[in-house]
Amino acid sequence: MTAVTPPRQHEKYNRLIAAAKNVPPLATAVAHPCDETSLRGALEAAEAGLIIPILVGPKGKIEGVARTFSLDLGDAEIIDAPHSHAAAEKAVELVRTGKAELLMKGSLHTDELLAEVVKRETGIRTGRRISHVFVMDVPGHPHTLFITDAAVNIAPDLDAKRDIIQNAIDLFAGLGLGVPKVAILSAVETVTTSIPSTIEAAALCKMGDRGQITGGELDGPLAFDNAISPEAARIKGIKSPVAGQAQILVVPDLEAGNMLAKNLSFLSHADAAGIVLGARVPIILTSRADNVMTRMASCAVATLFRQSQIAKQPVQV
Repeated sequence: MTAVTPPRQHEKYNRLIAAAKNVPPLATAVAHPCDETSLRGALEAAEAGLIIPILVGPKGKIEGVARTFSLDLGDAEIIDAPHSHAAAEKAVELVRTGKAELLMKGSLHTDELLAEVVKRETGIRTGRRISHVFVMDVPGHPHTLFITDAAVNIAPDLDAKRDIIQNAIDLFAGLGLGVPKVAILSAVETVTTSIPSTIEAAALCKMGDRGQITGGELDGPLAFDNAISPEAARIKGIKSPVAGQAQILVVPDLEAGNMLAKNLSFLSHADAAGIVLGARVPIILTSRADNVMTRMASCAVATLFRQSQIAKQPVQV
């Protein structure tokens, strides 16, 4: 007799989405939503009361996609832009001029959107490094796991990692989740000159001790197993408030982070909401492979975090 797998409950994401429905939806510039996935994601988030989409792209193409896939545009505002580059530029301008509080990626390359975000004269950059966080709902794991950076910074140096960690801590705190336990990952949990990421991990922990990184408990280097498994940490004899209980996982580079996140997604059936931080506003960064729940969670996280920035205090999840 074949066992029936019970449906996923998505408890962690459901809490985030429910909390986002309790705050006003924010105007969101959606750059080039010109395929079914990106347009449907924006419209479903709007229907759920998470965002107010401003669709930026070729008007005829957006309307054509809506007709083809029977999507109801409702009263969504459409700002005509001839191509993806112009759409990215206009969407960023809407944020810069205060007409939108969030930015959302449509069916254009991430690099194309972020190139407009970081432009010195016309972008929405800040003094902080731009970085990405996966907010992961892993079945059977008690914590929502934040993994950073697995999508933007390829081989970040020590200064970039400081910003990457601070961005993730600020997000965690802004969502009302408290003081995060931050594990700086490497292949081993001992500092060794033959693995440079272990030395950087130790330096980042000292930066935390000296107030250069604030708002979280840091430990590293830690291997993945003893970062998330209390039993693995016990066996290794690691005494730390972070080991075995990490909520933010800081990876050595993009390759390691991308493989970790995708392993969790495809082998553990985790969902991976995505958000880019470090700009003036959060950027909702979704993938064509994302399911509806993941897209909703990405919008919920961005809305909650932006509301916390506006109010200058954490939201309650």
